[in-house]
Amino acid sequence: MKNTYVIIPAYNEEKNISKAVRNTKKYSQNIIVVDDGSQDRTKEFAIQNNVIVLRHEKNAGKGVALKTGCEFALKKGAQILVLIDADNQHDPSLIPKFVDTIRNKKVNIVFGTRKLGGQMPVVYRFGNWFLNKIIAILCGINLRDTQCGFRAFTSQAYKKIRWQSKRYAAESEVVALVRKHKLRYAELEIPTIYHDKFKGTTPLDGIRILFSIVKWKIFRRRKTKR
Repeated sequence: MKNTYVIIPAYNEEKNISKAVRNTKKYSQNIIVVDDGSQDRTKEFAIQNNVIVLRHEKNAGKGVALKTGCEFALKKGAQILVLIDADNQHDPSLIPKFVDTIRNKKVNIVFGTRKLGGQMPVVYRFGNWFLNKIIAILCGINLRDTQCGFRAFTSQAYKKIRWQSKRYAAESEVVALVRKHKLRYAELEIPTIYHDKFKGTTPLDGIRILFSIVKWKIFRRRKTKR
C-alpha cells in the first residue's frame, strides 16, 4: 500500500495515540497524525513513534484536522486516503479491507459501518439512528452509519468532497457531497468498540450536526444560484 496514507486526527489523546499509531503501522507506513491543539503530550508521544506529525497551535476541530492531513497527503502523492480515529475505537487491521474494497469494487469511497448495538451505549445508538434517518431525508443517501469516522477514499474523490465543516459535522457533509457528486460508494461493517462511555454522538450532538448540515445546504444552494 505504497500510495495509501492514513490520517489520524488527535486532540488530547496522550493515553491512546501511541497504541493507535503502533497498531496502524502494522498495515501502513504512511501515517499522518494531526495534533489539533492538544494541551497534553499527544504530539510528543506521536513523534516518538516515528510518523509524520502535523500540529495546529489552537484547537480547530476534527473537520479541520482531517482536512490538514488529507491536503498534506495529497502533496506527498497519496492515491488512497484512510481516516481513522485516535482513541482506538477503530481496528487498524481492517485498513487493507478498506483499500481492497476501493480497488476491487471500483468505488470512490468506503464508509465504515458499526453495528448499532452491542457495546454502543443506548444514548449514542439513538443519536446515530436519528442522524442516519434525517440525513437520508435531507441528502437523499441512505447509509447505515453516517457518523462513523473510519472511512477511505481515493485522492480524486477527496478533491470533490473537500468539506467546509470544522467539527464533527464534516462526516455528515462528506455523505451529502458523495450524493451531490454521484460518487460510487460501498459500506464495510466494522466492530463496535467503546473504551469511553462518554464519547460518541448524543442526541444533542445530532441536533448540532443537523443544524450545520441545513446551514451548509442553504449556503451551497445560494452559491450555486450566483
